[in-house]
Amino acid sequence: MARGRATTSDAELALRAWDLHGVAVAPLHGGLINDTFAVDSDAGAFVLQRVHPVFTPQVHDNIAAVTARLVERGIATPVLRATAAGGLWSEQPDGVWRLMTRMPGVAFAAVRSPAQARAAAALLARFHGALVDLPHRFVGMRVGVHDTAAHLRALEDAVAEHAGHRLHAEVAELADAILVGAAALPALEGLPDRVLHGDPKFNNVLFEGEAPGACERPVCLVDLDTAGPGALHLELGDMWRSWCNLRGEDERRAAFELGIFEASLQGYASARAAPTDAEREALVHGLEWITLELAARFAADALRERYFGWDASRFPARGEHNLVRAKGQWSLHAQVLATRAQRLAALRAAW
Repeated sequence: MARGRATTSDAELALRAWDLHGVAVAPLHGGLINDTFAVDSDAGAFVLQRVHPVFTPQVHDNIAAVTARLVERGIATPVLRATAAGGLWSEQPDGVWRLMTRMPGVAFAAVRSPAQARAAAALLARFHGALVDLPHRFVGMRVGVHDTAAHLRALEDAVAEHAGHRLHAEVAELADAILVGAAALPALEGLPDRVLHGDPKFNNVLFEGEAPGACERPVCLVDLDTAGPGALHLELGDMWRSWCNLRGEDERRAAFELGIFEASLQGYASARAAPTDAEREALVHGLEWITLELAARFAADALRERYFGWDASRFPARGEHNLVRAKGQWSLHAQVLATRAQRLAALRAAW
């Protein structure tokens, strides 16, 4: 069963665990999973979140280790604020809550220019570089986040289990196309893990401001629940999936911008040593797999209606929103496949 969204009253009640004074709380929108609130207090500005149960509370040990290393290496980052009892999180009757410093800056729903993408990708590269030798054993990580085979099976199961769903016919047709598309992609196996952000979508990058110049100076990366070991082609594939689609996730038709791909690749390469030959080869296909995988995940939830958040001001229900997202990602996948030769040439030129 889908969990209801946390209200401002819920947030104010949870916030008592931190013993702050002079508090003002307001919702922050834009995330798909966690319930998020802006908190202003006598002690400073914070972000309060009720963490989705897909994340275990122990993920906060990972966040603490990652942010401590980033601070040590001079990379700006939000950090957890301990509760009055000294914990990294607070377990409440309605879920797990956490409080983190609120970084100055603004987020953008879409990339504004190649220069902005280049600068943001260089920041992501520095983030990766700072964590190369992090001596931390990651715990509580989500299993199978990019297990594409499992996501495809979940889509097949959703189609089989929800034959009476109002959107079944549309989802089933899309599911057939996704499964055929997956069979046509090369397998990517045996690649090394690096410590990565895990969810480098564009609105997880904060910039100094909206004005020209300021919008090309990135401040930090936020939303660190997924930080941990992973393959580089999945990280950069997810980056390009988000950054290069100028229409965003909530439209039926994507708009893949090859110029943004090339600029972000150049920015990343300017700040990081060359990947291995196998990793570079995988980078060609990582974006193709990521777009297909997310199309499958959105399509499955269009029928199951229990995971991704949705915009009630634009869609009648969660299923309709997720079907639009699924069609948008499938459109993006087709455009990505059409640019394989150009992307391969850009990757060979970058390192």
